[in-house]
Amino acid sequence: MKVGVIGIGKMGRPIAVRLIAAGHDVSICNRSDNAGVRELRDGGATVLGTPAELAAEADVVLTALPTEDTVRQVYDDMAAVASNGQLYADHSTVSPGLNRHCAEILARRGASFLDAPVSGGPAGAEAGTLTVMVGGDEATFNRALPVFEAFGGKIRLCGGVGAGQAIKLVNQYLVAVHTMAASEAAAFAVQLGADLGTVQDVIGTSFGSSAMLLRNLPRFIARDFSPATPVGLIAKDLSIIHSEAQDAGMPLLLGGLVEQYYLEAKARGWTGEDMAALVKFWDRQAG
Repeated sequence: MKVGVIGIGKMGRPIAVRLIAAGHDVSICNRSDNAGVRELRDGGATVLGTPAELAAEADVVLTALPTEDTVRQVYDDMAAVASNGQLYADHSTVSPGLNRHCAEILARRGASFLDAPVSGGPAGAEAGTLTVMVGGDEATFNRALPVFEAFGGKIRLCGGVGAGQAIKLVNQYLVAVHTMAASEAAAFAVQLGADLGTVQDVIGTSFGSSAMLLRNLPRFIARDFSPATPVGLIAKDLSIIHSEAQDAGMPLLLGGLVEQYYLEAKARGWTGEDMAALVKFWDRQAG
């Protein structure tokens, strides 16, 4: 199958690698010629100059883009050349309304669309174990499944277009809150004289555990803030969550507090650091 991937970043690169390994004919497009683009070119991918050029040639187009503005611009450009029978899927984290817009403009050309945000980070993409949360109709989902299986472990049709994004936003809300809680809990443990390695071993199998605790504690211990999931990315997701909650009339009180920490982290220059860097808020107290 001819599969195009637009956005060769932390997620798009390993997704494209998995697609090549699965035997798909892969073309890629990225706004800059980065190391990932060069790696994929050497691995057999065709590099194209614009999203529209890629969309004109692919059977399936996947996007993994950083912002809502970029998603809107790319899909508006691709809709002009989309053709009957094509399938598009967006793996970015955006608002459900934006993905419904993408579906509508593609449908005018006879093309199908799925919102398909993912969870599991670059490591999950590399291992082929991503959770893929899909919104769309069942027939389109079944057509996309052989492509998604190249990089996804748990692939679930969640409802109509926008349903995947709704669940991804709930996931990102918990990622943000649990990372904040893990940061504070780690500092609290140090203040009490507890060893963080022991905290990880014991609480990791207790009711107080979470995926974010297990993910972040080793980074706290090693002071490893290299950006797997940067502060700026979670802050962007929280902004979308905040807007959606306002529209729904749902006050997210804890989320509002946590969002302020992420915004403060950005103000302190931690935007490009991993979200584990939030533990630095308690450096002074915990030593």
